[in-house]
Amino acid sequence: MKSFHYHRPTTAADALAALGVPDSAALGGGTDLLVTMKEGLTEPAHLVDLRHIRGARDITARPDGSMRIGGAARIADIAAHTVIREKFATLAEAARLVGTPALRNMGTIGGNLCQRPRCWYFRRGVPCLKNGGSGCAAVSGENQYHAILGGGPCHAVHPSDPAVALTALEATVELLGANDARRSVPIGEFFDGAASNARGETSIAPGEMIEAVELPAHSAGGAQRYVKLMQRGTWDFALVSLAGVKRRDGEVRLVLGGVAPGPYRVNPSVEEDVASGELDDESADALAERALYDAAPLSKNGYKADQAAALLKRAMLALSRA
Repeated sequence: MKSFHYHRPTTAADALAALGVPDSAALGGGTDLLVTMKEGLTEPAHLVDLRHIRGARDITARPDGSMRIGGAARIADIAAHTVIREKFATLAEAARLVGTPALRNMGTIGGNLCQRPRCWYFRRGVPCLKNGGSGCAAVSGENQYHAILGGGPCHAVHPSDPAVALTALEATVELLGANDARRSVPIGEFFDGAASNARGETSIAPGEMIEAVELPAHSAGGAQRYVKLMQRGTWDFALVSLAGVKRRDGEVRLVLGGVAPGPYRVNPSVEEDVASGELDDESADALAERALYDAAPLSKNGYKADQAAALLKRAMLALSRA
């Protein structure tokens, strides 16, 4: 690992000034960034620790039912937060299933959303779109854990559990840039272009940082679930995951993880049919098949389509009766 300068700002202005220096990188818990530095995938000259900015770790429940989660809030604190567990249960469960206790107590929500893919070709320096090459070695290689939806030219899946839940909850990512420039990016757009962006998987621009994640009041309550299938049963990344929400107004949202370069929201027409009334097994089977109509498994990951269909069917049956 190359040497670097460490900076620990206490104000957003100081942090943004530091991030404006060439070859700077934002640091949260470091559970992924430091690994990519050791692997030689990134070589920042300046690390800007965002955890000590005033208010960056705050989790605030507002009177209107919405919530604001600071970009440096720890995953463990999100999982344990009383209001999140009560009103945004899919996020609490997704956070609870992240990695190990040690990782949850170090990792931040901002860092979790911005972590890099765990593709073994990318991580081992095999030339590909994400590390200075082109194409995707997984297409004709070992692709057991790669995308079956939305892939190409990169077929790596995004590893974040909270991102899947946040997409089902219609969260927005609040970005802060130089000169106090703010952008609110819907989480559904935050990962746009992840399969084709050689620089990363998110829409964060150079010099920006995640100030907070906002949860809307209309997503609070209702019926919520998060299910994660793992190879080892615990402390692992998702083979396939699913966040399902039936809001108090009756709207249903279904989002898959582990199957695409970013969280994959099911076609809204399928969600509408789930919301329309109680389903039977046959109807749920048909809707799950329709939800996965665009799936294009690679040579060794067709099992993901079966797993996704099973998770979708269970969620559809449960939410249609909620």
